[in-house]
Amino acid sequence: MKIAAAQLTCVPADPSANTELSVALAAEARAQGAELVVFPELALTGYELEALATDPGLWLADADDPRLDPLRSAGIAVAFNAALRTAGPLPALATLVYGADGSHVTTYAKQHLYGHEQGVFAAGESQGRFTLGGIPFSLGVCYDNHFPRLTGRAAADGCRVHLASSLYGTGDGIRERATVYPGIAEEHGLYVVLANHVGPAGAWTGCGRSAIWAPGGALLAEADDRTASVVTAEVAPAPAAAATAPAETAPAETSVS
Repeated sequence: MKIAAAQLTCVPADPSANTELSVALAAEARAQGAELVVFPELALTGYELEALATDPGLWLADADDPRLDPLRSAGIAVAFNAALRTAGPLPALATLVYGADGSHVTTYAKQHLYGHEQGVFAAGESQGRFTLGGIPFSLGVCYDNHFPRLTGRAAADGCRVHLASSLYGTGDGIRERATVYPGIAEEHGLYVVLANHVGPAGAWTGCGRSAIWAPGGALLAEADDRTASVVTAEVAPAPAAAATAPAETAPAETSVS
């Protein structure tokens, strides 16, 4: 199966414009033969925490929110991240997965909220798992992926590919994305797909370089640091070896979300 990681520069707090940008990237991924495309963290609105905290109209009502209809009609499976309404007062920071036929497959809510996200979003509790084309997938959102227990559980559950919708900025973010994600691939024997912002993203400047790593940590594909684009790579269906999950500790916060 071929998988694509997409990167884009979002229009601040404009779901319609960002959906249009995402549909174009999904079409590009499909044209390159990809069956699944993964988008960055908060791709619907951009990483605009102040706007999301004050305007619930920017939250998706549910997985069937019509604002995602164009993306669900793109003819390719999609993992798309947005603020999603919950039963409580705060939205989840959620990745929603849709099949190529537009059907809702699963939703994963970010469990480990970065410092400035706390008070804006409600933390999730369930694990993100789904199967596509016979391949089992796991989901994480940016800071989630700094907790080895989360990706260790994915490997122990038999997942083959880990999808990470993220925002890494310039500066320390460049170093972190270059160590955390190949580290997951090496330690847990997973394919790792990172979708990152490129250019302005709220208070940050996304460093781009969306990428895909093979089990063992070899880099399969990587975007540049300035262009809205997709990169693709083939993933093999053979099951990954189960990994023992280490104890979960909270790393120091830097320029990651």
